[in-house]
Amino acid sequence: MKPIILASQSPRRKQLLEWAEIPFKVQVQETDESYPAELQPAEVAVHIARNKALAVASSLNEDQVVLAADTIVVLGNRIIGKPKDTEDAVAILSDLSGNQHQVITGVVVRRGGEEWSFSDTTDVVFHELSPAEIRFYVDNYKPFDKAGAYAIQEWIGVVGIKSVKGDFYNVMGLPVSRVSRLLREIQP
Repeated sequence: MKPIILASQSPRRKQLLEWAEIPFKVQVQETDESYPAELQPAEVAVHIARNKALAVASSLNEDQVVLAADTIVVLGNRIIGKPKDTEDAVAILSDLSGNQHQVITGVVVRRGGEEWSFSDTTDVVFHELSPAEIRFYVDNYKPFDKAGAYAIQEWIGVVGIKSVKGDFYNVMGLPVSRVSRLLREIQP
């Protein structure tokens, strides 16, 4: 497989592509992550991923494959982004505590004028977390660059998650088995 262009600086996405032995180079372009209010959550994730892919693809050769993704957390009907600060992270995790939420990753792959896109949803249920557990996690792991204020592969995922229904790696930021299969289909 020829190396792809990963339009993301996420260390988790890089790690997942390395684990899948998908060769890649990172190239990012600052993009607007706003979205039209009428979009459904899965459409939001794909919309943001598409903007990332288009921003990077515009500077590449037609035959280069660009992979972009965006992960959001949804509790009820509310999209939860990255926390603004410590108190926001504590508030987000307090809301997730004892509840089920969805982690949705939108994926867009582009090559020239062609595009393949999809979203993947994983249901995650947290145990009831004590205020001390939440504060410990936020203070020690500083989850400010993570949608939903947590990373499943860190301490809080190990001790705080009751169940996961769907792709575990989607919660890390990329449904890598679906991505791998798609890339094999579209690359000669």
